[in-house]
Amino acid sequence: MKPRLVISIITITLYCLFVSSCRANGVKDTAANVDSIVFCNASWETDEHPGFSVKRLAITDKSLFESNQYITLIVIPPDSKRRLAFTLAKDTLLPTSELAQRTDALAAINGSFFDMSLYNPVCYLRIDGKEVGENTPGKDDTINRKYYQYASIKLRNGKPRLFIPDSNRFAEHERPDSNIMTAGPMLLWHGERSPQRDDRTFVTYRHNRTALGLKADGTIILLTADGRFRNIAEGLSLTELASIMKWLGCVNAINLDGGGSTTMFVRGRPNGGLINHPSDNGKFDYQGERPVSNAILIL
Repeated sequence: MKPRLVISIITITLYCLFVSSCRANGVKDTAANVDSIVFCNASWETDEHPGFSVKRLAITDKSLFESNQYITLIVIPPDSKRRLAFTLAKDTLLPTSELAQRTDALAAINGSFFDMSLYNPVCYLRIDGKEVGENTPGKDDTINRKYYQYASIKLRNGKPRLFIPDSNRFAEHERPDSNIMTAGPMLLWHGERSPQRDDRTFVTYRHNRTALGLKADGTIILLTADGRFRNIAEGLSLTELASIMKWLGCVNAINLDGGGSTTMFVRGRPNGGLINHPSDNGKFDYQGERPVSNAILIL
């Protein structure tokens, strides 16, 4: 057999194996594979802090999902002494940065969904054993939970674990954990992308996003993705967000409140401690932070 023919056969065989592997891992086309390569080879700016690191990524050539993106991470290694906690503004709304500063937290991200008029969480929230938020009912279904109430975080000794609650919106009441925050949907579960609805703009449109993910070794990843800034930071769909959490190595990941709420704060940093660019003022700067009901703290 001629050498060129042998090389051609080997090339075709490897390509077929590659395609099969991509399909097995949920990559349905070469564009998705290109996105994963772009993301995994991207150059991050990294700053080290006691017990965690802060990473920032700016995609400015539309090479990720054919869009420009600005993504920030807080990465807490498994051997870190840092712990997480939940906090509530209580009868008002406060910026994530203020919620962090009043508790002397080292860092924070915004938490779960809330009613901007009534100030209360619209997803179940328990802090230090006290129930401070309920899964609000839908208009036509008062028993089953809403789409963004199908994933939860529980804290044990400040370490997060994720779980999928029962469809009954009161199910969290039966759990023994002292700290629970419900949000959703789940993005990744046991290493697999969770199925997402394709009939809701909340899922399919690109928005600012906040997420929490866990790697198999116990590493905690807190993520924000800026959005609503065309040609600067276009935001992510939930499918794109799930892909990023998977490429970061997470096995489980949950979607948190996003949009104008998306905020990452680190004490002592410039720009009032803001790491991302909250969008409520319509400008790509550090002045658009939205008051929120609750947040996740790093202590």
